[in-house]
Amino acid sequence: MEDVAHEATTTTWTTGELTAIGRAEELGLASRRPDGTLRPYVTMWVVRAGDDLYVRSARGPANPWYARALRSGTGRIRAGGLEREVTFDQPASGVHAGIDAAYHAKYDRYGPAIVGSVVGQDAAAVTIRLLPIS
Repeated sequence: MEDVAHEATTTTWTTGELTAIGRAEELGLASRRPDGTLRPYVTMWVVRAGDDLYVRSARGPANPWYARALRSGTGRIRAGGLEREVTFDQPASGVHAGIDAAYHAKYDRYGPAIVGSVVGQDAAAVTIRLLPIS
């Protein structure tokens, strides 16, 4: 991910935020434009793995929302009745099996063709860790 300077500092999620966002069926994600304004929200799946929240690009690295998030480094999310400013970060090494398991547990009812777009090695390469900004 691009190294972007942030005026605010990242913090950790509260237990309530992790629970609310982690249980939400979908998340709205808006990245920041160069002038600081938010782009329109894009709806996607979100999972909680441990004490972190993750999203993945179902259509690979060329997916427009994903490319914009990488460029901007910051944005805002909406899910579970909450709205937070966030940074878009790389996941730690060794977390992808847990993220895959979280996607399967939460979304397998949609079928293997759909869930298959957000699990596995290709999906691991387009994973974004969401970090709250204070």
